[in-house]
Amino acid sequence: MSDPVWLDRLRAHTVDEAWRTYDAVQAGPEGLNAFLSVDRSARGAETGRLAGIPVAVKDNLATLGLPTTCASRVLAGYVSPFEATAVRRLREAGAAVIGKTNMDEFAMGSSNENSAFGPVRNPLDRERVPGGSSGGSAAAVASGVVRIALGSETGGSVRQPAAFCGIVGIKPTYGRVSRYGLVAYASSLDNVGVFGASVAEAALGLEIIAGHDRFDATSAAVAVPDLTAAMSAVNEGRPLAGLVIGRPVEYFPATLDARIAAHCERALQQLRELGAEVRDVSLPSTDLAIPVYYIIAPAEASSNLARYDGVRFGVRAAADDLGAMYERTRSGGFGDEVTRRILLGTYVLSAGYYDAYYRRAQAVRTLIAQEFAQVFASGVHVLFTPTAPTTAFRLGEVSDPYEMYLSDIFTVTANLAGVPAMSQPIGTVDGLPVGGQLMAPHFGEATMLRVAAALEHAQRAERMS
Repeated sequence: MSDPVWLDRLRAHTVDEAWRTYDAVQAGPEGLNAFLSVDRSARGAETGRLAGIPVAVKDNLATLGLPTTCASRVLAGYVSPFEATAVRRLREAGAAVIGKTNMDEFAMGSSNENSAFGPVRNPLDRERVPGGSSGGSAAAVASGVVRIALGSETGGSVRQPAAFCGIVGIKPTYGRVSRYGLVAYASSLDNVGVFGASVAEAALGLEIIAGHDRFDATSAAVAVPDLTAAMSAVNEGRPLAGLVIGRPVEYFPATLDARIAAHCERALQQLRELGAEVRDVSLPSTDLAIPVYYIIAPAEASSNLARYDGVRFGVRAAADDLGAMYERTRSGGFGDEVTRRILLGTYVLSAGYYDAYYRRAQAVRTLIAQEFAQVFASGVHVLFTPTAPTTAFRLGEVSDPYEMYLSDIFTVTANLAGVPAMSQPIGTVDGLPVGGQLMAPHFGEATMLRVAAALEHAQRAERMS
């Protein structure tokens, strides 16, 4: 049996082709600024599932030979002495890691405008953001430099850029992919995720990097299924027969852009035509997700980022005493958004406010996770929602921090609950992509990808008819 078309297309994307595209889209004042460092000598291996295929890696994943800066001045020029497990597994599969991608500093942002090295531009409209924080990886895939790239997720930082750039982005179950070598932002929320030019390519990338890792205590000893197997069944007349798709009513508020809502409803109708039953469900604590997330994540960040003080990692500011050196290094090294979140996290963890904020946020997080579990226990196999409430906005258009935080309103719940989720393109509004989000029970990636592949095939067939 011959290889499927998507695999032939992936194998045809050579390193030389990647560099030709890179040279065309990256350089100059209107360049994408998607990469922070590159390795033009990278060639990969002659054998393996990704033999010789170029891939890109977000700059908060440790790599040997290339800097790991997290797009921050405080880590400028830092090269790790070890490599992230996810990156190592890509190399073992034969991939050529051609470079590290730009991002919001320490993964804190939803637009990729918080990078110390300048914003990434959206390949589909250079005046717009690519989403964040993994905007560089999303732009690298959307522009055609690579067809698979790694990102990271804390509250939507793979799915939202995927939606804004019109590609596929997957956040796995917490524990499915090792976090070893991922620079920590909020450890209980962080995930290594995958971008792909198609559902199948993203699924293959995830399958390769997934699996238990003894170097990560939170890595789950759960077998990784064949995540690309579903791609061969999408031509069946009703490939989703017997599946129940949940439509959470809280994710379709009256304030949702009617054009985005229409694309979502069309996708749901296509899922019905593919044999699935679509059922309205409720996740009543959804409106609490943003405040809960922006208490828990900054609290963990304030602890994790305390290590960047000029002693062991990155740059060190000159000073007459140790205290002044700490202050000058951190004040000069961290950008405004990182500073804001460290201060917020330190505040909610302080003795007078821990119970009022952090403890209560953890209790609500448990409630959110329980609501997801109850919905899935009721017979729902997968949930479908919009990925983001808007399409990609213009660079500099959103200046209010809280308005920016609302970009993640539909994505943070999956991180809080630890469930797998993904985004795939389902249409356009004014020429800009709209993403549809799928969420599944813990370790339910195979079913989620089966639904995504069938929907992708149906939408492609509709466009071609």
